Amino acid sequence: MPYDTSICDNYLAVENIAKSFGTYDVLKHIQLHVQEQEFVCLLGPSGCGKSTLLRIIAGLETSSQGQLFKKGQNINKLDPADRRFGILFQSYALFPNLTVEQNVGYGLRGRNWNSTNRQKRVIELLELVGLQAALKKYPAQLSGGQQQRVALARALAPSPDLLLLDEPLSALDAQIRSKLRVELKNLQKFIGITTIMVTHDQEEALTMADRIAIMNEGRIEQYGTPHELYNAPKTLFVAQFVGSMNAFSGVCLPDQTIELGGQKGRHATFNTAAGKADICIRPEFVVINPLDTDDTFIFEATVAATEFLGTMVRVYLQCPKLGRELVRVDCHAGMGPTVKEGDAVRFGLPFSRLHIYPTGDLA
Repeated sequence: MPYDTSICDNYLAVENIAKSFGTYDVLKHIQLHVQEQEFVCLLGPSGCGKSTLLRIIAGLETSSQGQLFKKGQNINKLDPADRRFGILFQSYALFPNLTVEQNVGYGLRGRNWNSTNRQKRVIELLELVGLQAALKKYPAQLSGGQQQRVALARALAPSPDLLLLDEPLSALDAQIRSKLRVELKNLQKFIGITTIMVTHDQEEALTMADRIAIMNEGRIEQYGTPHELYNAPKTLFVAQFVGSMNAFSGVCLPDQTIELGGQKGRHATFNTAAGKADICIRPEFVVINPLDTDDTFIFEATVAATEFLGTMVRVYLQCPKLGRELVRVDCHAGMGPTVKEGDAVRFGLPFSRLHIYPTGDLA
């Protein structure tokens, strides 16, 4: 595979990277370009290869084939220390017998930092992460969120060219995780450091990343902005992995119409080949008790269950014409129709909100 001519235009270029363990292919010809100061997330289920890819970028793992370029320079054979990357793992790996000050300053040893400059740099970083008062404390005296900040400060101490994060927030409880992801993103923007983060949490990726690489079985299924991935997923896997999606079995006909539940309709951007297809729509775009219109599939259903979620009401509909799977509808509380279990309702699937994939696309 020829290398992309834009290698030199990217801060980091991953070109045709593959990794095998025996006969098992962990990574399959990965292409990934990262711009300077960009925050990129590698998002996917367990076992998709995202952490292996991060380790190869860091130099902690060797690839079976392919090339890595940083600012146009091939770094395949560079040792991890020579790549000038800061790395933060899920475990934080703080030294329990060292103070916060000593932990942060540890990465500056042997890097031509004298004691005065090292002390100044440590204080600067601890102020940046809001832990200047914890200078003399030990890791055991800190909360999980504070330990994460110390580990981040240590990773940033030597002024790395690129920051690599391997699920840094996954060990924290939900409330702290939500707070720290805002802090981490703001810090990344303030410093302007190019960052790649591995996560299996789609909410983290959607709220923090400039671009997201969705990985599945060693491949990148789609690489784009959060809005692109949510609103224009290219595959059924991406559609169902990012956010929630109702999926129904339908047929794409040769006359460029869609057949679903015994009805026919035309999709404005329909470009799927004729044959069996998965017709998908996000729960927030399903309309309960819609007006009759020519651009919407309308079906009858029974309310199987409702869930009050504060700002939202989730409704599950049973529609025999669309199969045994329940249809999920998400409505803003107080704005949608008031329905209860057992009610007979109609619901609409607007053509403009449908995503269509050939059956088998998920495999």
